[in-house]
Amino acid sequence: MKKIVMITLCFVLAGFCSVGQIMPLTTEPDGGNRKASVSEQLGIVKISIAYSRPGVKGREGKIWNTPVAHYGFVDQGHGTSSAAPWRAGANENTTISFSQPVKIEGKDLPAGTYGFFISLGEEESTLIFSKISNSWGSFYYDPAEDVLRIPVKNKALETSVEWLKYEFIDQKENAVTIALSWEKRMIPFQVEADTKALQIASFKSEFRTTRPYYDYIQAANYCVENNIELEQALAWMDRAIYFRVMGEKNFRTLSTKASVLMKMNKVDEAKKVMEEAVPMGTMTDVHYYGRTLLSMKQVDEAFKVYKANFEKYPNVFTTNVGMGRAYSAMGNYKKALGYMKAALPQAPDNGNKANVENMIKKLEEGKDVN
Repeated sequence: MKKIVMITLCFVLAGFCSVGQIMPLTTEPDGGNRKASVSEQLGIVKISIAYSRPGVKGREGKIWNTPVAHYGFVDQGHGTSSAAPWRAGANENTTISFSQPVKIEGKDLPAGTYGFFISLGEEESTLIFSKISNSWGSFYYDPAEDVLRIPVKNKALETSVEWLKYEFIDQKENAVTIALSWEKRMIPFQVEADTKALQIASFKSEFRTTRPYYDYIQAANYCVENNIELEQALAWMDRAIYFRVMGEKNFRTLSTKASVLMKMNKVDEAKKVMEEAVPMGTMTDVHYYGRTLLSMKQVDEAFKVYKANFEKYPNVFTTNVGMGRAYSAMGNYKKALGYMKAALPQAPDNGNKANVENMIKKLEEGKDVN
């Protein structure tokens, strides 16, 4: 009997233990609100907002300056705060994170995740970024934990927005506007980032370890495309070519170095590098280098490149097209037409065939195909 009792007790205790370890049920957010998140990248800056979406639910005209979305700072009768702003959403903290430093309406804000609050007003509201982001609503708000406060103008909406939302609007190269919209009000604010400087800083940080040569090519091409940090790009390409670990002298590394030198107006140095690069390139590599030279109006150099490619790979589609382009750029449409007509039956697919047919038509009309 004692043994049976002991066994029963063990099962009961085991049951209590297992119940204590069971995960809580998955339930919808309190009050019928909807959880949401939005994110966008501004350059390499990732911006993420997590929030809960209250609905208007028939309260149009009864949202602002009420307990639902109170103005200023009020004692909400809960938590530790006796003067709290609006939680800028519902339920838990609305949070906003930036992976890199940004400016909010022109004011600096370090990278990080912030609790986001708003001190509402009729015409103007104050955005509040708090270093504490894990509280419930604004019941535990403490002004000593503010990192930044920014005043912004409210904007009236013609059409009511039923469910509160955050969205990214008015995108520019270095800036984007984040807009909170609910009922007939929008509260927009601009986020700016020095995207080019941040990208260069990221490259420099990532190059403090061993990287393959093609990463340096990517970084150098970014500098060339944006005409920035060209001396740094040149140093990166020298590392890509000559570095004792994973450096590699090939057509891609040498031609990228040449493109940096061309951007720096060091034309003779660039040509010298390319004289070494061209014999290393594939037929396609050299063909597209010729296209680059033509785009830079380096017609004589392009002709030399296309001619060398043709001599190495005679009478094939790519080199016939290349010679056609070269003679067209020189204004010799008759010779260009001969090479294009030779290329037409060699076209590898319908797209290339149509492209050559179009170039033949232009040459017959006395027009440059480049």
